[in-house]
Amino acid sequence: MSGDRAECFAPRMARLRDAMAVAGCDAFLADHAELIAWIGGYTVSETLYRAVIVPMDGTPCFVLRSIDAGPCRSGVWFSDVATFDDHEDPHGAVANALAARGLAGARIGVDPMSYGHTVATAQRLADLLPEARFVPLPGLSDRLRACKFAAEVDAIAAAAAIADQCMLGLEGNIHPGLTVREVAAMAAAAQLRLGADDGGPGPILVSGGHVDFLHGSGLDRTLMPGDILHVELTPRVGNYGARLMRPVFVGDPPAGAAETFNLLATLQDRQIAAMRPGALARDVDALLRTAVVAAGLRPDYSNVTGYAMGLYARTPRPSDFSQSFHPAADFVLESGQVFHMYASARGVAMSETVLVTNTGPRRLTACPRRPMQS
Repeated sequence: MSGDRAECFAPRMARLRDAMAVAGCDAFLADHAELIAWIGGYTVSETLYRAVIVPMDGTPCFVLRSIDAGPCRSGVWFSDVATFDDHEDPHGAVANALAARGLAGARIGVDPMSYGHTVATAQRLADLLPEARFVPLPGLSDRLRACKFAAEVDAIAAAAAIADQCMLGLEGNIHPGLTVREVAAMAAAAQLRLGADDGGPGPILVSGGHVDFLHGSGLDRTLMPGDILHVELTPRVGNYGARLMRPVFVGDPPAGAAETFNLLATLQDRQIAAMRPGALARDVDALLRTAVVAAGLRPDYSNVTGYAMGLYARTPRPSDFSQSFHPAADFVLESGQVFHMYASARGVAMSETVLVTNTGPRRLTACPRRPMQS
């Protein structure tokens, strides 16, 4: 075990154990992909059930497939790794690991909102450990990670720098006749060269309408003069992600597009300026949402105006809405939170990755606040 690595993860263990103590738990069973990475420094997809056991005292134990044991031992800061072969029962292996550590009759915290903690998993573990009491702690996997530690902010900032460089590198290299796929390939290659975990650039597509383009498709569309290319970059460094959106005007922009961008940017700047500790999320949301509709940029605003950013692992969700900005959002902003704040209207979209600090908001993405030119 590396002493330096253990020391780095100690504040995370303390935060988790504080929550365990409040709930009266003897142990916690983590099966949420991002929480697993946050606890130990390594995560893996749920090809077969896997989990990390965190006792109130002592070091955690990672239970996973034998084939993944090598990368796991290299990645985690602790030495306790229990394995099972692919023909064996993964839930049985977790139950055996709990029993071997004296936890067969313990109060074991679980997060029923974890993607890994399905109804089938909960029932199977209850059958295997009839003397245990499983204590539901809904949403804990996300709440623990909401306020980032310094090393996490550094990783997100590194990802943001890649997004900035990649976006600026695209400018001047997009022209009529290229396909959207070719632009996406340029972005993917650039992100990899710049140090991102992978090349997935995020949605890149010709925009149109108000918001329906944000999650559209059309990689084989050929760019034409007057198109607005929506570019969203989503690089990750050490599984920590930043996000950045800009429109690229292909040739002369459509009438009013530049004015729409400038007004959206002004309204979003006001919103970002309000992102301070103690601010109520729905009030921050209203600063953009209400103003965009009042300005006639959109007839309505059905989507959120921002959501939590940070650690992304192999999970069904590409975006983290555990804390998002909308009219009913009742959480209070805290120092250390990071959000992807985005605005869109009339085929134009922009976004930034923003850190909340005690001295005010800090944009981690620093790309110029203007449309990119072809």
